Amino acid sequence: MPRPSQGLFDRIGNTPLLRLDRVTDHLPGVKLLGKAEWYNPGGSVKDRAAANIVAAGRRSGAFPSGKTLLDATSGNTGIAYAMIAAAEGFPVTLCMPQNVSAERKKILAAYGAKIVYTDPADGSDGAIRKARELAAEDPEKYFYADQYSNNANWQAHYYGTANEIWQQTEGRITHFVAMLGTSGTFMGTARRLKELNPKVRCISLQPDSAFHGIEGAKHMPSALVPRIYDENLADENIEIATEDAYSMAKRLAREAGLLVGISAAAAVTGSLKVAERLQLRREQQAVIVTVLCDSGDKYLSERFWTE
Repeated sequence: MPRPSQGLFDRIGNTPLLRLDRVTDHLPGVKLLGKAEWYNPGGSVKDRAAANIVAAGRRSGAFPSGKTLLDATSGNTGIAYAMIAAAEGFPVTLCMPQNVSAERKKILAAYGAKIVYTDPADGSDGAIRKARELAAEDPEKYFYADQYSNNANWQAHYYGTANEIWQQTEGRITHFVAMLGTSGTFMGTARRLKELNPKVRCISLQPDSAFHGIEGAKHMPSALVPRIYDENLADENIEIATEDAYSMAKRLAREAGLLVGISAAAAVTGSLKVAERLQLRREQQAVIVTVLCDSGDKYLSERFWTE
């Protein structure tokens, strides 16, 4: 008989690719597609990395039975860890900024995760520093998953997300666009897509300021740069303003019937910038794929929805 969690792992990945025609209806010849990652059981793209990190830790012996999984998170990876921990029966401790959305906090509490909150002013970097401190204090207690340095993070997308996109577009993808947080989604997917077709342009996105409101995203020039991040992999990097991401989130909800998270809206904003430039250059028949990291249900307490 399979483990109780086997069905949970089987439901991670193979998410649908949605056409965002309402966003690009003024751009003939350009197709914009979004990977709907909220179809994962934990509700976000981070299920992929978390599951692979846990599995790799078990295989290598770094995460034996009896240890507590420890990591820093801005929310979604923590939710994925907490979900898997509940199914697998291991304890989890998560370090995260105090100002993450109220919805994230409630979901983590529902799964029974132990949370160590850090100063909001320090952002995700403060959570990383706290996790490192706890891991150093008691290495026998914790398996420090360290999603920012763990190769199993980007490998989840190299073997999973990228191949799904290739199959779903029947190899017609011309551009891949994704936000940078841990950078795992972009690193793994871009590496594999470029192997499948070196002509695929891979564009990374990040906030335009160190002080931003795009949860889960990193402004690399001012942040602790993830060890898995390779700045040379992207063909181009585009900066996204928080206000533009908020506007796109509302636009997608009200014009396309898609309730997406802030980083997903930022990804669509960046993809639209790419699409509009292609139109200006009269380049036709582009197939742009982006990653819609999660849905908007974890952000409904944010004020921008009604402002």
